[in-house]
Amino acid sequence: MTAREVVAPIEAFAPVALQESWDNCGFSVGDPQKEVKRALIALDCTEEVLEEAVELGCDIIITHHPLIFKGVKSIVPDNNVGRIITGAIKNDIAIYAAHTNMDKASDGVSALMAKRLGLVDIEPLNMDNLGLVGNLERPVASQELVKIVKEKFNLNNVRFSKPLDKPVSRVAVCGGSGHSFIPDAMAKGAQVYITGDITYHQFYCEKDFMIMDIGHYYSEYDVVGLFAKILCEKFPNFAVSISRKNNNPIYYY
Repeated sequence: MTAREVVAPIEAFAPVALQESWDNCGFSVGDPQKEVKRALIALDCTEEVLEEAVELGCDIIITHHPLIFKGVKSIVPDNNVGRIITGAIKNDIAIYAAHTNMDKASDGVSALMAKRLGLVDIEPLNMDNLGLVGNLERPVASQELVKIVKEKFNLNNVRFSKPLDKPVSRVAVCGGSGHSFIPDAMAKGAQVYITGDITYHQFYCEKDFMIMDIGHYYSEYDVVGLFAKILCEKFPNFAVSISRKNNNPIYYY
């Protein structure tokens, strides 16, 4: 089976045409027509993930985040991207990413977040289908919601703005870096917006609105399991492994 055939069901689930104009989904390294026998799934293609692929005998790495976002002026071993590219070519490993197309897919990244929280009456957060908004099954105090989020997403830490003094029932979610959609969350009537990569000044919220930053990694990690599920259902005899070496690059003390 070719690399192109392996990623076909992912592209059927999340067509590449859905990606944002600044994104770089698809193959970044390797020949899409090469024969492949085993895939490694990860959120990011790091040097550790590439080493793992070599150890496991994988000939394609499928990730959420593209290895290359902007033009590469040189491929040399003095930076991690250069080492990954040269290492992948040397070991004949293709690298593929489904990023904002998977974010915008109807059952994609934000839908996985909404599912963890048990949101109902879900609708798109904006016209670009980046993010979702829905209702909790029962209203909860904002600080109780913080505890629920920590439990559901297996978190040790959550950053959040001033807790609300009234029960929360309507919640917006967006995987990854969703700070630009704060106005959309407010416009949709969300009382709490859960995403990643919130900056200091954005925690100064309007009245009756609260932000939770659960981190880029944890808001998106479920997509790794989704990739594996899509491939295993379509190709039950094709070898698929989930990376054990793709960890959160942010450390907490």
